[in-house]
Amino acid sequence: MAAAVRQELTQLMSSSGSHKDLAGKYRQILEKAIQLSGAEQLEALKAFVEAMVNENVSLVISRQLLTDFCTHLPSLPDGTAKEIYHFTLEKIQPRVISFEEQVASIRQHLASIYEKEEDWRNAAQVLVGIPLETGQKQYNVDYKLETYLKIARLYLEDDDPVQAEAYINRASLLQNESTNEQLQIHYKVCYARVLDYRRKFIEAAQRYNELSYKSIVHESERLEALKHALHCTILASAGQQRSRMLATLFKDERCQQLAAYGILEKMYLDRIIRGNQLQEFAAMLMPHQKATTADGSSILDRAVIEHNLLSASKLYNNITFEELGALLEIPAAKAEKIASQMITEGRMNGFIDQIDGIVHFETREALPTWDKQIQSLCFQVNNLLEKISQTAPEWTAQAMEAQMAQ
Repeated sequence: MAAAVRQELTQLMSSSGSHKDLAGKYRQILEKAIQLSGAEQLEALKAFVEAMVNENVSLVISRQLLTDFCTHLPSLPDGTAKEIYHFTLEKIQPRVISFEEQVASIRQHLASIYEKEEDWRNAAQVLVGIPLETGQKQYNVDYKLETYLKIARLYLEDDDPVQAEAYINRASLLQNESTNEQLQIHYKVCYARVLDYRRKFIEAAQRYNELSYKSIVHESERLEALKHALHCTILASAGQQRSRMLATLFKDERCQQLAAYGILEKMYLDRIIRGNQLQEFAAMLMPHQKATTADGSSILDRAVIEHNLLSASKLYNNITFEELGALLEIPAAKAEKIASQMITEGRMNGFIDQIDGIVHFETREALPTWDKQIQSLCFQVNNLLEKISQTAPEWTAQAMEAQMAQ
């Protein structure tokens, strides 16, 4: 049957007639090829592709028929469709400028197959082949934005944040031109994930937190975004930006539902956190967040050491390297190095006396510390009142009425 299809195509290419008549005959042959199965179907479809890219066939007909051809292929078995897609792209390549729209459609379908197979890199590379900026066809903003975001997401799935960032940056140039709210949300999610993978945790936390307030996002997904914001804040380097983010999250009552709330509370209140308190939180982290830093410690270990060092600076006026190392549960030399780095980067106020082996912290102002303690007390009293209200609502109502009457 495949041989018969090929013969019909050869005869049709050398015949004359109106575009409409010829297109109708080619369409009948395509339908016949689709009805076949196995190797016969594969050979017949390849013959059809070869006919369509032949210069003897009018471009008006071949474009129209290749578009029809593309609509049929998703219904075929993935293995057959994948082979046909690759064959078609190879045959079209010499005349790719003439078939840009059809090539884009083929690449989108082929990428979907690779994505289904979880072959993320091949899926991304197939989409990269669509000439969104360099081709003759003018694609609309939403199509380009959606494609760039999909490429970035696929590279993230393949653990390649560098390539993902390159394509999210291209999307950044387009997102202000799009009025599609759903695409805007996809952009924000993808951008937050790229920042997260690139270990730009405080920026990622800010993006995730912003998403957690978007009403267009489902409530469960908003809570998921808030969870990611909390995790990224905990992993971020200690400093003013992180302190502000900790305060924002601590005041957000939704965070009390999250498993990592205990760590958030300790960090916000500048309490020293011990290594054995982190095991449960460490298990919640994503694989890329469990990576090790240059000195061999995990990202979480490094973040907690810096937090504890900042907390120590609010407890002590000065401390020896040995005592600081014991407090942070790390060697004294490492404690000195981290303290030096934080002071140099302006993330902690103080200076180091290397002769006496002492870290001197800048004198603290008492007022901000008192303010924070009062704020913490008020927060705990408020929590207590809420629990009393849940346990004894009638008594609470009577007590509040009595209070109002005074």
